[in-house]
Amino acid sequence: MFIVVIYDIADDKLRTRLHKTLRRFGEAVQFSVFECILTAAQFAELRAAVQRVLGEEQHGIRYYDICETCRRRIVTLGTAQTTSLEPVYII
Repeated sequence: MFIVVIYDIADDKLRTRLHKTLRRFGEAVQFSVFECILTAAQFAELRAAVQRVLGEEQHGIRYYDICETCRRRIVTLGTAQTTSLEPVYII
């Protein structure tokens, strides 16, 4: 699954904690945007980890599940590139 996580958190400490949590699951591509390549189980783990950080407070966070066909159609400008898995070679 290619998941894009976008958040809008006003509190600096909470935003920093969330950023550190999300780094375990994906790559920061903008200040409050992460791209993650996950299995369904990892995505559930990510959502649980985010819930632990945010608690019951109301904050703006969105998860977008981008299909492979749509992911190939993402347009970037400049040096930006979409997140991809590096090939692994077993010898």
